[in-house]
Amino acid sequence: MQNNNRLSLRVRRITYEAIGINSYELVDPNNADLPAFTAGSHIDVHLPSGMVRQYSLSNDPAERNRYVIAVLRETNGKGGSQAMHDMVHVPDLLSVSLPRNHFALAPAGQKHLLLGGGIGITPLKAMAHDLAARGADFELHYCAKEPAYLAFADEFAAWQAAGRAGLHFDGGNPQNGLNIAALLADAAAGTHVYYCGPKGFMQACADATAHWPKDHVHAEHFSAPASDGAASASAVSDGSFAVQIASSGATLNVPADRSLVEILHEAGLNVDTSCVSGLCGSCKVGYLSGDVDHRDYILADDERLTHLTTCVSRSNGALLVLDL
Repeated sequence: MQNNNRLSLRVRRITYEAIGINSYELVDPNNADLPAFTAGSHIDVHLPSGMVRQYSLSNDPAERNRYVIAVLRETNGKGGSQAMHDMVHVPDLLSVSLPRNHFALAPAGQKHLLLGGGIGITPLKAMAHDLAARGADFELHYCAKEPAYLAFADEFAAWQAAGRAGLHFDGGNPQNGLNIAALLADAAAGTHVYYCGPKGFMQACADATAHWPKDHVHAEHFSAPASDGAASASAVSDGSFAVQIASSGATLNVPADRSLVEILHEAGLNVDTSCVSGLCGSCKVGYLSGDVDHRDYILADDERLTHLTTCVSRSNGALLVLDL
């Protein structure tokens, strides 16, 4: 069932996949087909606690009868994963967004290297389903602490037997696992690399692909990378700036200690939000002029010429004109 760009889906099955990881199979209550999605997509899940969390779709995009997500219980997180594990049951109804994709497979890729660390394997698993169905050239590398932490083990066993997947266990010491630098040393023409996982894994992949063509490297972050403290300088010395709403001409001031999306909401402009970290794209809007200080982790360079994320973006100048 769909209402206001949200789906009301039934939790049909919850499966223990690995230590700390459950998968959740979501279906239409009336067994109707679900909106199609592409490999790398995620959905926003509106939890019973009121929180909203983003989870990657891990199943084969050819499947129209279900969405499958996997959730790692984070004991030191912000409570979203614990709410999923403790408060969501079969046959609950969950409100979820339509699928969105900021981590898509490159259409022109001749070969695809997929690297997943821990729960970061979920979007890459969907990619592997898609690539295998198309007969595309790909390698999938799944890094985990040990076999007990390996989710979806049966499905990966088939890819491993076909020579498409490598499983790498480090026992808790990354030095004993996959040699990411060696794997990515050669930026072969036509090859694209995709990676997702915890922060240390993400940094290792980023370092190993520093010499790759930028448009051949694709990453999805589950949390915002640590800042190096070198924020772009604002043209206004105190960090504030103004935004003008193109449709009305109204001008709003954004103080240094407030986000753009907060100011828009206070002015009655209802921009969708979800992660408020520049990771999901829910709050993306167009802009018509201005020097944007982009602080998101999802927009491509060409998108940044016309769009910004209102949860984290700021201005390097005194004024931004928004296409609202």
